[in-house]
Amino acid sequence: MTYEVAVRAEATLGEGPTWDAAGGRLIWIDILGCRVHTYDPVSGVRTVRVTEQHVGAAKPRVGGGLVLNLRDGVGLLDAEGEFRWLHREVVPGRRANDAAVAPDGALWAGTMRYDEAACGGTLSRVTGDGSVQLVLDDVAVSNGTGWSPDGRLMYYIDSPTRRIDVFEYAEGRVSRRRRFAEIEVGAGFPDGLTVDADGCVWVALWGGGAVRRYTPDGELERVVSLPASLVTACAFGGADLTDLYVTTARVGLEAPHPVAGSLLVVPGAGKGLAQVAFAG
Repeated sequence: MTYEVAVRAEATLGEGPTWDAAGGRLIWIDILGCRVHTYDPVSGVRTVRVTEQHVGAAKPRVGGGLVLNLRDGVGLLDAEGEFRWLHREVVPGRRANDAAVAPDGALWAGTMRYDEAACGGTLSRVTGDGSVQLVLDDVAVSNGTGWSPDGRLMYYIDSPTRRIDVFEYAEGRVSRRRRFAEIEVGAGFPDGLTVDADGCVWVALWGGGAVRRYTPDGELERVVSLPASLVTACAFGGADLTDLYVTTARVGLEAPHPVAGSLLVVPGAGKGLAQVAFAG
């Protein structure tokens, strides 16, 4: 499989690609650059919105607009671009990181400390009325989260553990956490993930210059090598959800590859699942 550069950029910490079917566009972010990007692959139209603080994720909302996982909590942008806080929780030294929308429309929002201290991060379930349920309070770098096609399993990554874990999922709750797969030393750290229509899990490797595809049994089935070493997240997009979009970063690199910080795409990589919009 070969990659193409969808959007050439120099994002400090590109992250969180998400296909917005209603808008026919790919949403992605630069966490440390405080930017929310959109890209229409048909017209080539791009937009950039600057946020007032570091943004860990941006996901489509039912009826238009975005839900944002921000340094100081979760906020909402309406279709006209007006902002309001849904849940504000200021914790010095901590910021938002990856987030995902569950089958029921709730946002599962992760956090981490800037120094990546162990047990400094959290994973919380946030609903459209602003209710917050703390799910995990002992993570370091809360990252990839996704659900199986039938909605019965939830996959989750706390990057420093090198593991992709899996939970049983039902009615907004998780149980029976166990190891799904583990990234060997020297291959990078697991970062963002997406689940495809076959139930396979695609995982971006930070420091590994690749995206891996694991079968539902946790067996490594495919490796897509990329020139940028800091591969952060992946998601299927396009009208038929067959193109794999991949975000990259250049933070901390003395001599980054020319495509580091760009949005990449692997055409025809597989078949993705439709993105659930945030119900709020």
